[in-house]
Amino acid sequence: MEKPIVFFIGKPGSGKGTQAELLSKATGWPVFGTSGGLREIVAMGTSAGRKLKETMDSGALTPYWIASYVYLKTLFSLSDDSTIIFDGTSRTLPETKIVADSLKWIGRPFRIFHLIVPDEEVHNRIALRREKGTRADDHPDAVAVRLKAYYEDTDGSISYLREAGMLTDIDGNRPPEVIAAEVRDILKLA
Repeated sequence: MEKPIVFFIGKPGSGKGTQAELLSKATGWPVFGTSGGLREIVAMGTSAGRKLKETMDSGALTPYWIASYVYLKTLFSLSDDSTIIFDGTSRTLPETKIVADSLKWIGRPFRIFHLIVPDEEVHNRIALRREKGTRADDHPDAVAVRLKAYYEDTDGSISYLREAGMLTDIDGNRPPEVIAAEVRDILKLA
């Protein structure tokens, strides 16, 4: 059976990165975070990179066409016998439609997991992450902007995917190992 392309989507702090890493450890499949691809553009130091950094640091969503470019570039580079885990790809409806259309066009199996976590838990998790000081977009003002963007943009993407039968909802408010076991079970990897 062909290996599925896997996506984890959800609110900021919902555990997308954690679940992507746990699945990667269990399977050996690489993880690709759109934010990592965007940071590569920032690192180039171009005017577009500087504008992208400003947008990302504020907590606002990047334009869908930049995220789509990063996603498509990665998807099209996959060989027939490889797969990938996308962390946080598909945050806006235009981007989601590009993801859905590209997956249908390629004809590869895929699974999109939506990690559901209450807002209060998002704030708690990001506060803990902020203590480690690893991300500029984890400051309280940016978290509020990111949650607002989730409800304004990503929530519509989730509805679109659910209506299209392309989404698997997962209770993300449980221990990471429990969620990871459920994901592997759904993927028939357990």
